[in-house]
Amino acid sequence: MSVQQVAPDGEALEVWIDQDLCTGDGICAQYAPEVFELDIDGLAYVKDGDDELLQAVGATARVPLPLLTDVVDSAKECPGACIHVRRVSDKVEVFGPEAD
Repeated sequence: MSVQQVAPDGEALEVWIDQDLCTGDGICAQYAPEVFELDIDGLAYVKDGDDELLQAVGATARVPLPLLTDVVDSAKECPGACIHVRRVSDKVEVFGPEAD
């Protein structure tokens, strides 16, 4: 993926999904299908820049700047409150259930 993957403040962001809390609604995949996908098990997962589904526990994907709003909206609208967006540099959550 050639898009710049940083937040407006210059910090690179990553997103991960807590599958233990995922309800399988698919709202995330509707907002940002380039970043999220539902798997055969009915749960959402993140995808890497090559569109590869990342199924390892705690797997993260970079958030492309053009999709930041869609990823943040996914975190806000997620009924399972399982989408976490954090800074790559210090792992501080900036959007999601554990954000300040």
